[in-house]
Amino acid sequence: MTAPEGPRRRRVPGPADPRAERRPRQGAPRRPGDRPGQRPRSGAPQQLRLGSPRPRLRLISLGLTLVMLVFVVRLLQVQAVDADAYAAKANVNRYIPVNLAAERGSLTDRDGVELATTVDAYDITAAPDLLTPKTARTNDAPRRAAALLAPILGKDRADLEKKLTDNPKSKYVVLARQQSPQVWKQIKDLKNALDGAAGKGKGTNVLAGVNREAHSKRIYPNGDLAAGLLGFVGADGRGSAGLEQQLNKKLAGQDGKRVYAQSGGHQVPTGDVKEQPAVPGSDVELTIDRDLQWAAQSAIASQVAKSGADRGYVVVQDTRTGEILALANAPGFDPNDLSRQKADALGNAAVSDAYEPGSVSKLMSMAAVLEEGAARWDTHVEVPNRLPRADRAFADDIDHPTWYLTLNGVLAKSSNIGTILATEQLAKTQRQKNRILYSYLRKFGIGRPTGLGLPGETPGILAKPEKWSASQQYTIPFGQGLSLNAVQAASVYSTIANGGERIAPTLVRGSKGPGGDYTAAPKPKKTRVVGKETARTLSEMLESVVDDEQGTGIKAKIPGYRVAGKTGTSNRVDPETGRYRGYTASFAGFAPADKPRLTVYCAVQNPTRGSYFGGQVCGPVYKKVMEFGLKSLQAAPSGTKGKQLPVSYSPGQ
Repeated sequence: MTAPEGPRRRRVPGPADPRAERRPRQGAPRRPGDRPGQRPRSGAPQQLRLGSPRPRLRLISLGLTLVMLVFVVRLLQVQAVDADAYAAKANVNRYIPVNLAAERGSLTDRDGVELATTVDAYDITAAPDLLTPKTARTNDAPRRAAALLAPILGKDRADLEKKLTDNPKSKYVVLARQQSPQVWKQIKDLKNALDGAAGKGKGTNVLAGVNREAHSKRIYPNGDLAAGLLGFVGADGRGSAGLEQQLNKKLAGQDGKRVYAQSGGHQVPTGDVKEQPAVPGSDVELTIDRDLQWAAQSAIASQVAKSGADRGYVVVQDTRTGEILALANAPGFDPNDLSRQKADALGNAAVSDAYEPGSVSKLMSMAAVLEEGAARWDTHVEVPNRLPRADRAFADDIDHPTWYLTLNGVLAKSSNIGTILATEQLAKTQRQKNRILYSYLRKFGIGRPTGLGLPGETPGILAKPEKWSASQQYTIPFGQGLSLNAVQAASVYSTIANGGERIAPTLVRGSKGPGGDYTAAPKPKKTRVVGKETARTLSEMLESVVDDEQGTGIKAKIPGYRVAGKTGTSNRVDPETGRYRGYTASFAGFAPADKPRLTVYCAVQNPTRGSYFGGQVCGPVYKKVMEFGLKSLQAAPSGTKGKQLPVSYSPGQ
């Protein structure tokens, strides 16, 4: 029999008890790595076990593969599938070439006063391809743009819309040329306003494709002064007449070019810009004196109006240098506003009109007679009322009894018959006479260019002597049957004033390039026409035309100065019918006769009111212009009196 069990005493295992067993407490979490029934070793350190990396690497590789696949698909779409569409979009953001217009050089008078100069202006342009419905995102962009621009540019709305729609693929069209900076500012402000509205979602900027190109606008500060000589510049920026056309290459310079990136009609601030600077044109200094030009132009305009004439011209030349100091036409025009001018007034009639000079041409005939020794100034010439030659009877401008004139008197009274009789002394046969006279006319510059090279310039008409008709053999000596221009006529008298040596007329003194270097014009060509003694005698004979009471040029007298001059009154060929109708009145001369400084030539075509004689119509013009010129040059009055060569002789002497 067993003894009854009493209460059991709890046994606490000690550290030294190998049988001790650590049982987890109920409800306590199990540590990682513990397995049921496993008994950890007493006192052994626990180990951390890592998971396998392979799943993670597979996941990353898969992700990278998917990203690369997206890039490849997108690249194929851009470069192959939608290539054309993206190229069209890229065309909106492209590099734009812009012309940089060179500044046109100025034309100045001999003292540097500007006669033609340049101010800032703009050509307003547009890119029609930026106004298409697809690009502008509206169907009526061209119409709206035209409506906005028309009142600013002063253009017709329909015309502007047509320019914007004619070629929708075009990247460039000019809407208006040579607009002021104020006009461009209005357009720019309007563009900015539309940009702001478009940015807020309120409409489209239909002016996004509108731009401007910097150009220059030609202005003429003196209005119509010397307009026929200067010419004008066309809308394309090129010289279209006169010196503007002749010197266009020198004045225009060389345009530059600027290429920039733009988007939606605006320059990309960070985009590349390539620029080739423009080279400005040269400034050209003319021989013209502005004040003398004004005096000449005022005088001839007044006389043309007073005489009811078609037109007239005045040429003023420096006798010592050949420089043209004034070249005036009437009527003139204002090159600043060509829209109000008549087409027939836009040229330079002083060099383009070819007309028969009449009696001013007799100076050349007398030069030939004296230089060849066929007669002297005091040779007696019996002048009948009529002179039968060839198929007609020649007469002077008035009926008269037989005149008994010296050769000087023939010139002073401007006798046609006396001139024919004098030139008949040049040789024994008529053929020889014709050849001699022709050779002198050519040396004086008739029938050949003046050397000025102006657009529209005529060399005149002088047939070879073999082709002179029976009547021309007798009319050419007194200025009918040949033709010249006003500059040629002036040059004839300058030749005599210069001692018989012809200096080719010039209009340009020099030019100043973009760098400021001044280049003088080439020296003009000089040609000996007659000897100094012949020239001196002719000068004295010309004084008789003005000083002698029997002379035809007494209205050209200038107090204090000796004046040498010659009147001219010739039948005028009507350019429309080719027949004689009306007259050409003229006067040519130089002063002071003892020390020549200036030559002045005046011609008035078809005066219809008052007198038509050269002395009456052009003598006063000559006097006004010559007086002004001598005062401007501060030319000293003549210190001696002329010889007053006899005009007539008594029969039997």
